[in-house]
Amino acid sequence: MSFFSKILDKLGFDAGASKVEEMLRTPVPAQQPATNVAGAAPAATAPTTPMAEVDVTALLEQKAAANAQKLNWRTSIVDLLKLLDLDSSLQARKELATELQCPPDLMADSARMNMWLHKVLMQKLAANGGKVPAELVN
Repeated sequence: MSFFSKILDKLGFDAGASKVEEMLRTPVPAQQPATNVAGAAPAATAPTTPMAEVDVTALLEQKAAANAQKLNWRTSIVDLLKLLDLDSSLQARKELATELQCPPDLMADSARMNMWLHKVLMQKLAANGGKVPAELVN
């Protein structure tokens, strides 16, 4: 099971292996130049099958309220992964970054990779039926 699949599973996306591959290929919405994450890889175009909407925000807010730790999932990929009870180690984040096609120059800088990962993950979720706040996608 891919790392991206684990995230989808924890968030309640009904995605089998072929659907996960389709979701990984789904283009993300065009970003505004002022908020563009440096080095974001261009998305490949692929037709997608619409999925039922998943309220990612409500689910994560509910998990955050029930968690003893104060985790800021809105800005931190590490906190987001912890909230989903997934491995948040550098190795795990690099695995996810590889799946999401993070540019090599960003993978060499963990802080920049983390920012890119959070943004692209939110974009992928939103592009595939996830209800995600606009400020986390743009």
